Amino acid sequence: MNNILVFIEHKDCVLNKTSLEAIAAGQSIGADLGLTVSAVIPCDKDCALANEISQYDIEKVIVAKNEKLNMYTPDGYADAFESVIRSENPQFVVMAHTYQVRDFAPKVAARFEREVVGDCIRYRAENGKLVLTRRIFLGKLDADVTIGGDAPYFVTFQSGAFRGDNARKGGSAAVENVEVEVGEIRMKAEAPFQEAKAAVDLTKSEIIVAVGRGIKSQENIAMAEQLAEVLGADIAASRPICDNEWLSIDRQIGSSGQTVAPKVYIALGISGAIQHIVGMKNSGTIIAINKDSEAPIFDIADYGIVGDLFEAVPVLVEEIKKAKA
Repeated sequence: MNNILVFIEHKDCVLNKTSLEAIAAGQSIGADLGLTVSAVIPCDKDCALANEISQYDIEKVIVAKNEKLNMYTPDGYADAFESVIRSENPQFVVMAHTYQVRDFAPKVAARFEREVVGDCIRYRAENGKLVLTRRIFLGKLDADVTIGGDAPYFVTFQSGAFRGDNARKGGSAAVENVEVEVGEIRMKAEAPFQEAKAAVDLTKSEIIVAVGRGIKSQENIAMAEQLAEVLGADIAASRPICDNEWLSIDRQIGSSGQTVAPKVYIALGISGAIQHIVGMKNSGTIIAINKDSEAPIFDIADYGIVGDLFEAVPVLVEEIKKAKA
C-alpha cells in the first residue's frame, strides 16, 4: 500500500484535461508522502490515450479493459475501478471533481466502506497524513478535513486546484492492459446530452478579461473586448452581466457558471462577490480595476487599480499596442 491511483477520464480515448490536474495532484501528494503514482483508464479496447498518459512522471498506466466500458455507466465504471483498487491496494485514489466522478466515485468508495472527501481546493501534509481543505457555505468558509480509518482514501480536487500544465513529464511509464470483470449494466445509455455549442471553453483560456456591473451598459463591453483582443484573451463576465443577457451564459464565471484557472485574470468593474470569487480564485495572476477601494476583489488581487475603468482600460490598450509594436 505505497501508491496513489489517479483516475483518467476520457470520451472515446479523448482526454478530459482535468485529469491532468489530478495527475499533478497525485504527483504532489506522492512527493510529500513518499508514494508512487499510477494512472487508471477504463476502456473497451487498447486505449490510444494510454501512450499519452505514459509520458508523465508516473510508475505505470493501467488500462482496465472490458467490452462493457465502451461508454460511461456508473455500474460499469464502479465494477472496473473496484477491481483495479482491490488488485493495486492503493493508499489514495485521486480524481478530478467532475460530474462523472461525482456520479460513480461514491459508489466505489461505499464498496470499501469508505467516504469520498470531495471538491478539495488544496491540501497539506502533516506527520505523514493529509489535511484536506474544502470550501463550505458557498465558499464563505474553508474547512480542514482529515481522514481516519484504513486506506484506501478517496479524494477529489476542484477544477483549478492544481494546474494541468504543472503535471511533470518523465519518460515512458509502463502500460498494463488488465481484463476486469464487469457485471450487469442496469442502465441503458442514451445519446449524450448536447448543450448549445459554447463560443469558448473558458477552462482552457490562459488569459481572461471579465466584466462586471461596473461596465454599466452592454455597449461598453466593446471596450473590454478591445483589451481582450490585444492580449489574445477571452472575454467573460460575472452573473449580473449574463442575467441581463449582455453576454451569453457560457461566458459566466462563478458558482453558477464556469470555474477557471487562467494564467492571468483581469476583473473590470467586478466587486468580488463570493459567488464570483469561487469561480476564479485559483487564477495565476489576478488584476482588478474598480473605483471602490473597499471592493472585496482587491483582497485576492495580485495587482489593483483603484480608479475609473473607462479611463484605465483605453490607456492599457494603447500601452499594450505600443509594447507589441
